[in-house]
Amino acid sequence: MPLTSAEDIRDLLTTTRTIAMVGASDRPDRASHGVMAYLQGRGYRVIPVNPTLAGTTLHGETVHGALSEIGEPVDMVEIFRRSDAVGPIVDDAIAIGAKAVWMQLGVINEDAAAKTEAAGLKVVMDDCPARAIPRLGVPKVA
Repeated sequence: MPLTSAEDIRDLLTTTRTIAMVGASDRPDRASHGVMAYLQGRGYRVIPVNPTLAGTTLHGETVHGALSEIGEPVDMVEIFRRSDAVGPIVDDAIAIGAKAVWMQLGVINEDAAAKTEAAGLKVVMDDCPARAIPRLGVPKVA
C-alpha cells in the first residue's frame, strides 16, 4: 500500500539524499523545473532524467537519458510522467536498486505501485515532495 501517513512520508523524505527525477524539464514553466530547484535548495542531490535533454546541464546537473545511465546509488525516483507511462520507469527504478518511487501530483498507477512494493521499495502516489516538505516540517538535508 502506498505511503499515506504523515509519519511515513516524513521518514522517507528525511532519509532520502539522492533523487533521480524522471521527466525533468528545462522549461521554467514546467512543474518539474521548479520542483528540482526547490529540492536542491533543501539539500537533496537531484539527478535529472530526460532522453530528449540527455547530455545537457539542468540546475548544475548533467541530464541522463535513462535511469540505467546514472551509475551511482539513487534513494528515490521521482516521476513527472503520465500515469500510463509509469510501469517501465518502475521496472528501471527496481533494476537500479532505488529505495523508493514517488509519483507526482496527478500520477496514479495502482499496478505500478503494487509492483514497486512487491520488489521491496516504498511508494508515494499523487503527491509532491515540494508540498510535503513544508507541510510535514521536514528539515533541510545535512
